Amino acid sequence: MHFSTKPFSANGIEYYPAPRPIVVVCMDGSADEYYNAALARDLLPHIKKMICAGFRGSVRDALPSFTNVNNASIVTGVAPDIHGICGNFFYDELKDEEVMMNSADYLRAETILSAAANAGRRVAVITAKEKLRDILSSNLHGIAFSAEKAGLAQSKSHGIEEVENLIGLKTPPIYSAEASLFVLRAGAVLIEKGIADFLYLSLTDYIQHSNGPDSQGALDFYQRLDQEFGRLLSLNALIGTVPDHGMNAKMNKDGKPNVLFIEDMLEDQFGSGFRVICPITDPYVKHHGALGSYVVVHISDKSLIENVKCWLQEQRGVTEVYTRQEAARVLEQPIDRIGDLILLSSRDTVLGRKPAFHDLSVLDGPLRSHGGRYEEMVSMIISSPLNQQYRLKADGDPRNFQIFDFTINGTN
Repeated sequence: MHFSTKPFSANGIEYYPAPRPIVVVCMDGSADEYYNAALARDLLPHIKKMICAGFRGSVRDALPSFTNVNNASIVTGVAPDIHGICGNFFYDELKDEEVMMNSADYLRAETILSAAANAGRRVAVITAKEKLRDILSSNLHGIAFSAEKAGLAQSKSHGIEEVENLIGLKTPPIYSAEASLFVLRAGAVLIEKGIADFLYLSLTDYIQHSNGPDSQGALDFYQRLDQEFGRLLSLNALIGTVPDHGMNAKMNKDGKPNVLFIEDMLEDQFGSGFRVICPITDPYVKHHGALGSYVVVHISDKSLIENVKCWLQEQRGVTEVYTRQEAARVLEQPIDRIGDLILLSSRDTVLGRKPAFHDLSVLDGPLRSHGGRYEEMVSMIISSPLNQQYRLKADGDPRNFQIFDFTINGTN
């Protein structure tokens, strides 16, 4: 198989790809505790091999630590203030609409994937969740499909068809371990058949939302993931992996969800005129019930902003409160797509709107979620050792969205 080594650039970074398959995997929801629990039981021989022969180090994700935000950051190599994706869901003030942020129309930066394809790499994007496909495949001349809708892929719209026959698997349920495993298996098949040589594989965090790190469900899942990494390694793939966010239990001591319903709290204290947006909101309600550790507050009476900020800062469970201008600077947010105040919560707390907006009966287990500061630090794992320049970068403040840079430019 011929591999293009033509350099390409995206968003100010030059990439120099090696003549071998290059695979970057978004390990959705893989907090360090999951890796560590499985490694301690010797369940991850192939991932352990990657760590020992290559690199594992802590990196900081993009905030809010949600799926759409970080997948967009990973495939562009830049922060949300540049690429424009600030949540799974947001309030469009100009249109006065609360909408899903799934369309590539919201993306303000080119992707590394489209640039690689234009430079001659055979690019494939495979995501567990259909909601990501449009953003990840922005201006891509290549393959893009989801495990969730694999059976519906067509050549004209997805760059590939007959996916189930090609992969040898049926379309998996999205609420399953199989959805992530399908993504990895599909990636390996595309490499084996010479269809793709530059892949972005994005998994789903259903298992992490419903299982703690030491649970049998999580351990079995990571053991099965490891087997798929072994298959990719056998194909001489250069692999870089990083999560979009971590995961934490968000419960009281009695095991019930530990929720602050911010819109109710504000109305009780200040009256009407508040709109709270939960950017974690997406179609996958069994994961988190639209409850995460980051919310956005829109305030009708702008004269109240400072008073409301001071009051919220005093509430137990609220750890950070920023104005729009502060959030743009400190949290790297697109200033025109966020609200008047941004709130982050403690490790064991989630922030909601009103109880009516969150059906907790749909959850598949005790509430585990993400979105805030306590799910920000994750592990980058690369199958080859870093060169001296990138070892120094790794000792600084590396970001999860530098994974393509580290994998392509930082390895020997």
